[in-house]
Formats: sequence, structure tokens, C-alpha cells
Amino acid sequence: MSFPDLPDFPWDTLADHAARARTHPDGVVDLSVGTPVDPVPDLIQAALGAASELPGYPTTHGLPELRQAAVDALARRHGVLGVDPAAVLPTIGSKELVAWLPTLLGARGRAVVVPELAYPTYDVGARLAGARVVRSDGLTALGPEAPAMVWLNSPSNPTGRVLPVEHLRKVVSWARERGTIVVSDECYLALGWEAEPVSLLHPSVCGGDFTGLLSVHSLSKTSSLAGYRAGFVTGDPALVKGLLEVRKHAGMIVPRPVQSAMTAALADDTHLAAQKARFAARREVLKPALERAGFTVEHSEAGLYLWSTRAECAWDTVSWLADRGILAAPGTFYGPTGDRHVRIALTATDERMATAADRLAA
Repeated sequence: MSFPDLPDFPWDTLADHAARARTHPDGVVDLSVGTPVDPVPDLIQAALGAASELPGYPTTHGLPELRQAAVDALARRHGVLGVDPAAVLPTIGSKELVAWLPTLLGARGRAVVVPELAYPTYDVGARLAGARVVRSDGLTALGPEAPAMVWLNSPSNPTGRVLPVEHLRKVVSWARERGTIVVSDECYLALGWEAEPVSLLHPSVCGGDFTGLLSVHSLSKTSSLAGYRAGFVTGDPALVKGLLEVRKHAGMIVPRPVQSAMTAALADDTHLAAQKARFAARREVLKPALERAGFTVEHSEAGLYLWSTRAECAWDTVSWLADRGILAAPGTFYGPTGDRHVRIALTATDERMATAADRLAA
């Protein structure tokens, strides 16, 4: 049996540094993975529990009220108008969709374009599909080729960079000339700090025409639902319909209680604002502490991470932090050009974030 040729799982290579960080007398401050640490809001827990006794199979397409809640949230929170509820498809978190989307869209043998610094699963998904990965932040370097897909990610993981509307418009125009699908990972869209991220589906980008466009969303960070595996994809109705048909056959179904929890989360903006305020407060503690310790924080105008450098090898910085009981991710996880940066997450409790700041000052 021959399995796909995949890179080592990045987090496994961090094990030795994690072990050293955990030996700190006051424990580790883990700022590497970006896993939520704040409790799931009560209204979401209540919605999950209320559906827990239902014995039947859930639908792959999702509850009508869930799809409508997603449409309403996109309009209310991000100014995305005109989405058909039928073109909303819940997913088992966003990672499984990212990993399988090139396969589901038939990218085998063709190019899949990913950002030069990017979430590793974009690359993995293309490999699983038998596609060719092209790392590029610009379109002119691609020449006349018509890739199967182009991945966008704004705000970026890992850099926190926000793509301007003009750039997004150019990508849409370029892709439509070639029949290329544009997929925008918008998991951090609600977390703007020094810049306001804009969705690929915003009228200022696509003029209300979703043809060839898909937008991927996650509730993991903004609603603390990483453990629920709650996300959705929307955009071009024809593409979403095709994805739905394949996912029906493949059993890619979000559990019914999670669908109810997602509906509650998407209908409520109060908990989202409270969570964003928590991340903002932690950012106000960590960013100046890093700068005082000699780090330069680049981009990071939105999203959940501080893209930071000490002008040295990324692994040397990881080691320096581990000696202080702080765990970060090397920029090499996200692409070759990240070899002098580390990604530092805002996902720690207030107490642990203050602890990290104190250790950086020592």
C-alpha cells in the first residue's frame, strides 16, 4: 500500500522544544497552536444540549435555520449581501474542507496556488488531490497557466496581513479570465485590529457576482468552538451544490447538536464582541512586551497571531522562547520564506499572557 507523500506533521517537530518549555518552574505558556482557552458561551452550550437527545441522522446541507443564520451573520457582520441560503454548506470545522477541497473540485494534475506563507493544510490538500502546488503572492509570476484553484487568506495565518480590496478585485478578474476558482479562507475575518478585513464576497470585491468564488468560515476562534468542529463554506451556488452532492455520498456531515450550536453562535454578536475584546486586551499586553524584548512584529494588523522576528533563524527564536517557558511556532511551518520569523498566538488566558510578558522582560 502506498500512502500520499506528505510532509511531516509540523507540530510533531516541535516536541523537544515543547518539552523544554514545560520544564519551566511556573509552567509553560503555550502560544504555538492557537487553540481557544475561553469557555464556550452559555447560549451556545444550551443550544447544543437542547439538541442532544435527537436520535436521527442530520442532513448534510444543514438546518435551514443554520443556513439562514449564516446568511444573516455575513450581512450583519461583514457587509456580504445576496447570499442564497441554499449556497451555504456546514463543514466539520474548516480544516477538513481545506484538506479535501482540491480533491472535491477535481484539481488532480493541475496547479493549486497557495500564498508564499500559508496555513500548511493548503499544501497538504493539494498533494492529497494529486495537484501541483505553486507558492505565489502575485499573479504575474504565474504566466498564462490556468490553475484549478487559487487560495487567498485575509487576514493571513500566520502573518496577520490584510489584503486590500484592490488586490482582491484583481485576483477575481484574473481568475475569471482563466476559469480558475478562487477560495478565500476567512476564518479570522472578524478579528481586525489596525486594518479592516474584507470578504471575497463583499460587493466592493466581486460586485455581487459569486461565480467561481468560495468563502470559508470557522467558528473555532470567534466563538471558541474548536472542539465542536464548526465551520461553513458559501459563495458560488453551482460550486456549493456540487460540493453538497459529493459530501452527501462521502458522509461529511456536521452532527445535529453542533448545527444547533452553530445557529445560536451565528445569531448572536454579543459573545463575538466579548471574545474579540479579550483577544485585543491580550494583544495589548503581548505585542509591546515582544518589542521591548527586541522583537520586530511585522504585519499582524488583524487575526490571531503576531508575526515576529529577532533577525535570526526561526528555530533559534523558538529555542530562546522555550528557555523562558514560552512555546511559539517557527515560521518555517508556513513556508520557506518564514525561516526568520515565529508565529506567536494570542490564545492564552489573561494570567498566562501576563506571565509571558513578565518572562520576556526578565
